[in-house]
Amino acid sequence: MQAFVMEQVGETGILDKEPPEAGTTDAILKPTLGLVCTSDCHTVHGAIGERENLTLGHEVVGTVDEIGSEVTDFEPGDRVAVGAITPDWNSEAAQAGHPSQSNGALGGWKFANVKDGTFQEYVHVNDADGNLAHIPDDVTDHEAVYTTDMMTTGFRAAENGDIPMGGTVAVFAQGPVGLMATKGARLQGAGEVIAVETVEKRQELAREFGADHIVDFAESDPVEEIMALTDGNGVDAAIEALGSDQTLQDCIKVAKPGGTVSNVGYHGGDEFRHIPREEWGVGMAEIDIVTDLCPGGRLRIRRMLRMLENDLLDPTKMTTHEFDFDEIETAFDMMDAKEDDIIKPLIHFE
Repeated sequence: MQAFVMEQVGETGILDKEPPEAGTTDAILKPTLGLVCTSDCHTVHGAIGERENLTLGHEVVGTVDEIGSEVTDFEPGDRVAVGAITPDWNSEAAQAGHPSQSNGALGGWKFANVKDGTFQEYVHVNDADGNLAHIPDDVTDHEAVYTTDMMTTGFRAAENGDIPMGGTVAVFAQGPVGLMATKGARLQGAGEVIAVETVEKRQELAREFGADHIVDFAESDPVEEIMALTDGNGVDAAIEALGSDQTLQDCIKVAKPGGTVSNVGYHGGDEFRHIPREEWGVGMAEIDIVTDLCPGGRLRIRRMLRMLENDLLDPTKMTTHEFDFDEIETAFDMMDAKEDDIIKPLIHFE
């Protein structure tokens, strides 16, 4: 089979590989649609260290091709989604309520990290009964592929923000995860949502997904603008959806005492992040900093699919470009460079 791989840090290519085999509790998925993620770009640039000929990708839907002998809830031909994070559900971390961290920090993140990812013609899924979800008949594959990472991650950012009904929220960066955090904040009952973004297309989508105000960080200081919009009080929840030192600091600066900073940004750059001492109340401002990794698992993805069934949002608005699988290198390069106002490129495997 063909696979789109990270050959080594800074280099990608197409490689022929042997198809994966299913263990007793596993499944093999034949992809129909996938999405390229900026996390793939971070990986290629060395954010998680050296990898050799590792298949990239972690957002995919498709049909079950093969199941292990102990898989009970799925069979070949089923149309399914699989979360970007595929925990070991019998691990100690999962049993303690942190499945994404199973068997160590970020241990639930297997695709394109510790095993081959989803940009290949057949995909191995561990613990199939725990990590696959049936796609309802009235949900398209295009809609469903957004449940695997962008929806579940962005919505978790809002959930972790502990947003009070009618509360105020600032979402820093309106990439796909930030856009879903904006939508998630609205669904969580936020009374006022402030989106920080400079790209016009992303600003437009932020408004569609529920932002009341747009703060363009290229035109003014976002901290000053947010404090002005909140009459100097700050926000109940500040969501960091970019992964930069500056935006993390700005989140802390705009969070009111007792507020929450919810981080889902992928901090793939320099080694350290800084906390502004004064705004943090020299460590005592009662500001919670909460982190999370994309929640996976059948129950979580089923909940995301239920939201699509009930027309609570249309995530396909984030798809700006579409490519066949044999064009995936072009799609990746465009995503890496953020060319042509790309937000999310959709990959057709068939």
